[in-house]
Amino acid sequence: MYTAADPFATAMLVDGDTVAWVGSEQAATSIADSTMDIIDLRGALVAPGFVDSHMHLTETGIALESLQLGPVTSARALLDAVAGDRGDGPVLGHGWDESTWADPTLPTAEELDRAAGGRPVYLSRVDVHSALVSTSLARSADLQDKDGYDGGARVARAAHEAARQVTRRLPQGVLKRHQARALAEAAANGYVALAEMGAPHIGGAEDLRLAAGWNAPEAGQPRYPDVMPYWGELVSSEEQARALVAELGAGVRGLAGDLNIDGSLGSRTAALRAGYSDAGQERGTLYLGVDQAAAHLAACSLAGIQGGFHVIGDAGLDAALEALDLAAKEVGEQRVRAVGHRFEHVEMADAAAVARLAHYSVTVSAQPSFDAAWGGPGGLYEQRLGERSRSMNPFAAFHSAGVPVCFGSDSPVTPLRPWSSVRACVEHHNEDQRISARAAFLGHTRAGWRAARHANPMAGQLVPGAPASFAVWEVEELMVQVADGRVQSWSTDPRARTPLLPALDTGSDPVCLQTVKDGAELFVSPALRS
Repeated sequence: MYTAADPFATAMLVDGDTVAWVGSEQAATSIADSTMDIIDLRGALVAPGFVDSHMHLTETGIALESLQLGPVTSARALLDAVAGDRGDGPVLGHGWDESTWADPTLPTAEELDRAAGGRPVYLSRVDVHSALVSTSLARSADLQDKDGYDGGARVARAAHEAARQVTRRLPQGVLKRHQARALAEAAANGYVALAEMGAPHIGGAEDLRLAAGWNAPEAGQPRYPDVMPYWGELVSSEEQARALVAELGAGVRGLAGDLNIDGSLGSRTAALRAGYSDAGQERGTLYLGVDQAAAHLAACSLAGIQGGFHVIGDAGLDAALEALDLAAKEVGEQRVRAVGHRFEHVEMADAAAVARLAHYSVTVSAQPSFDAAWGGPGGLYEQRLGERSRSMNPFAAFHSAGVPVCFGSDSPVTPLRPWSSVRACVEHHNEDQRISARAAFLGHTRAGWRAARHANPMAGQLVPGAPASFAVWEVEELMVQVADGRVQSWSTDPRARTPLLPALDTGSDPVCLQTVKDGAELFVSPALRS
């Protein structure tokens, strides 16, 4: 049992939706009686369930059922994948990343038309901030004269938003099917809760309400991870903030998430202080002005509602921090700090920016798998940013400065694979920014509940009185893993009384055997039942 209550615990008692007791197997045997169901997990690990602090349900479900373009390594292979699609509606795909291709030349819109046999084509880049579209889809989305469309296949900014929206005009039943697929995928990977980042440019208010609806299943319906909904829409007054949250309903936790200050590095829309290393004249895009962002934060602070933004580039973060300063001047620092605003991604933060985030008690919701996918020598970050890439995703700096940090996947950008995300923190491409597996695990579990201001302060841990929300894992080895190898060599001694986590250098992730939320089973592997 991974529990702070007892590092030697090997048994747990669950009463309804609550952890009632943890301790030794010997003690459990002595208190067991005929009223209890006794489950022998045969040496598996029981740990708090994961929380994904930033994801997109409908987009994830659509991506899971679309062409998987991550393995594609050329324009020719991409066209072959489109030609091989045998559906009768639009050809949808996700995950291409030209930064990994030997020849980054993209196919033309006409080539996409021919490959699809005239069917509309929408293929989202891995970061979902740009896409490739066919001429037929460009016409149906009326992309002519929209920002981000030059007549070719690749679209960004307003043109990309319009193209995606055309392919997302789906019946409610289809939307629910996609969301259920994503929720089932999350449960099968040990997640007990997900922060859904909705926004007008992503799926609309009805999509967010459908997502929140899974929290109250009808009798006989499957149980899924909790959905913690956020809505990314700009407000300028306390009254407007309160009215918008009331109008949305659905238990919206904040006007934050994907309210974009800027875009992404992969699509060169993240706002930078200096030009992109591989496109020197480009500095990305600021979607919001400082005054707009400041008014939003001030309004949310006065209303007692979490506010925040999607922010990736250093110039984007400069704008967000200046907005915090202006909001604090208007409504007072204490109001700004008390609400617990959150910034998503925050990939480029220097020491001064980290200190200001800590000063305002802003939570950073980061994605460790971004570094695993794009960090390191020759990776996307280095291609786009050169030497600046080394300071990306400064997890250790956040922790040492006292910045609250929680972690997510931004699915479908990176998969719902929580242990891979924990490993990415331990193996960060910059050794100075690595954190321990324990810190990373807390960022993926308890910190996710805290960042969403969950009502139960005990959520995310397995101690008496806490919610019975956990996952069961088949593991090869348990150990302590920290950023400093000299410590790791001795801290596995059980006398250190440090709870152990799965060894993450074995070449494979732990396998999820069961996921339980508030005492209700969300997922079970046949291997456990056997």
